[in-house]
Amino acid sequence: MVHGMTLELPWYHEGLQFKCTQCGDCCTGAPGFVWVNQEEIDAIAKLVGAESVAAFEAKYVRKVGARRSLVELKGGDCIFWSRETRGCTVYAARPRQCRTWPFWDSNLESPEEWARTCEQCPGSGKGPLHSLEEIEKQRKVMRV
Repeated sequence: MVHGMTLELPWYHEGLQFKCTQCGDCCTGAPGFVWVNQEEIDAIAKLVGAESVAAFEAKYVRKVGARRSLVELKGGDCIFWSRETRGCTVYAARPRQCRTWPFWDSNLESPEEWARTCEQCPGSGKGPLHSLEEIEKQRKVMRV
């Protein structure tokens, strides 16, 4: 109780399981968006050894209204996903949207949404238990 009010805990207050299986399903498939900010663009450009941030942006970033997203390959795969190595080629500087999966608002909205996430992502609902504190920290980084 806080000042006479009961704190309502989210439905996932006991934690959720997740262990990335590196399946690449979240990096490939249907077209979508990987939102990036300037700090992330700068970090990825540095990691890939781009000649300049401007050159990197011209090649790998697209404007979507007032926001920016990484470009995709034909078919929707992330430009930085490698089918050969089955991994992210910029993993060390991957955007916050990638770092915080699957603990996004949209996936945590309800037990039903989490169940859908678990159906789509083989690592969701399995592996180590992430505490409410860990989940909330991730959720607040990226609102998707």
